[in-house]
Amino acid sequence: MAINLTKGQRIEIGLSKVGVGLGWKPNEETGFDFDLDASAFMLGVNKKLPKDEFFVFYNNLCGRGHRAYTDSTGDHNECAEKYHCTDGLFGVRSLGDDTTGGSSDGDDETLTLDLAKVPSEITEIVFTVTIHDYETRRQTFGQVHKSFIRIYNAQTNEEILKYELDEDFSVEAAVEFGRLYKRNGEWKFEAIGDGYPTKKERDNGYNGPGGLQYFVNKYA
Repeated sequence: MAINLTKGQRIEIGLSKVGVGLGWKPNEETGFDFDLDASAFMLGVNKKLPKDEFFVFYNNLCGRGHRAYTDSTGDHNECAEKYHCTDGLFGVRSLGDDTTGGSSDGDDETLTLDLAKVPSEITEIVFTVTIHDYETRRQTFGQVHKSFIRIYNAQTNEEILKYELDEDFSVEAAVEFGRLYKRNGEWKFEAIGDGYPTKKERDNGYNGPGGLQYFVNKYA
């Protein structure tokens, strides 16, 4: 049975191949669709990206710079359509960008991980969820219905743990969900559960970038 995570909780993963699924309900009210994005930052001992390629998101789906985009003909995934990638160059791959939510199988965006392929210089992998174009659309997680992120066994699809996003983050558009970190050669998971900018930062007059750019600035 899956664990419903609480902030700061830690568990042992005990798996080599895991999936990270992000899901949410589409916007059935007036206004813009909700476009949530799952990203992974692969960090070294200094808690920074050793190089840009270790940032896996919709413009770098597999570490090779393949991207997901939308044009007049619909949604596209360069990684699958053009290059036919099946795994990530560094053990982490995004399966693409979903701009509306509401997938029939529950997960709207997915990151796949093969921890055996993660380079030795990477000591942790931080997972974030952000709302695309949140400023223009004036959206926060408090408006997104049934949003969640979960980790599951990629070989059996058995859910290991889950975090409900809309319950804890009412005014944020960026959430650091958790991290996989290596300890004595084994991968463990810690639930971070922090929304950004934090309340403390906002109270202190923070007026810098939010959304995905916040994490890019933090880890670059």
